[in-house]
Amino acid sequence: MAVRKLKPTTPGQRHKIIGVFDTITKCTPEKSLVGGFAKTGGRNNTGKMTMRYIGGGHKRKYRVIDFKRSFKDNVPATVKGIEYDPNRSARIALLYYADGEKGYILAPNGLQVGQVVLSGENVAPEIGNSLAIENIPLGTMVHNIELRPGQGAALVRSAGTFAQITSREGKYVIVKLPSGETRKILGVCRATVGVVGNADHALEKSGKAGRSRWLGRRPRVRGVAMNPVDHPMGGGEGRQSGGHPRSRKGLLAKGKKTRHPKKQTSQFIIERKSK
Repeated sequence: MAVRKLKPTTPGQRHKIIGVFDTITKCTPEKSLVGGFAKTGGRNNTGKMTMRYIGGGHKRKYRVIDFKRSFKDNVPATVKGIEYDPNRSARIALLYYADGEKGYILAPNGLQVGQVVLSGENVAPEIGNSLAIENIPLGTMVHNIELRPGQGAALVRSAGTFAQITSREGKYVIVKLPSGETRKILGVCRATVGVVGNADHALEKSGKAGRSRWLGRRPRVRGVAMNPVDHPMGGGEGRQSGGHPRSRKGLLAKGKKTRHPKKQTSQFIIERKSK
């Protein structure tokens, strides 16, 4: 993987840094694994805008990703292609199972076309294989981690991310997450071995505002540029600082803890995420 910096032939290309598509081997998605993807524009079912700064964007097709991998235990699957997915930062891999079915998974770093991957309880902890985290050796880098058995992967799905298994404690496994948080996860929960591919996604720069519009993001207005009736940080003569940073609803930002102190799952967090 790499990125390429464009020559400054236009103002929009002067600071533009985009990824290359050298790992992609298949251009069109598998028709049986594609569904419709309707945009809301930030509106609810009555047409009222409930989320600001959302709207427009290029039309997309949704690729159905298998985040569970439990329905195909011990059925070998061959990687037929690495594809681009407009709905996520990572690349996806098309699998052909031995029983004739097809499926998409997130493509980990190092996964090659023609490689065979497996899922199940007693499979080897190799790149692309999915198994219970209690059966994965300590120190292994994993992604696609479940929080509840059978629920499907909820953690570590973005491009270039990975978690590390540090130790075991009874029926729990201690995992260090990309945010720096260390927490307990049930050992029967599944994870996929390897690091999520397309790690250079973090180095990309859009170069112009139009690329944000293509992604469905509308311009975001700063609070200090608003009137007092619109935002707690608005108003003032000239360019006022706006006071202590806070949200539109008055909740303190930048340092204020927002997690509920009595949240039930806090008992599984050993160390908070690093600032």
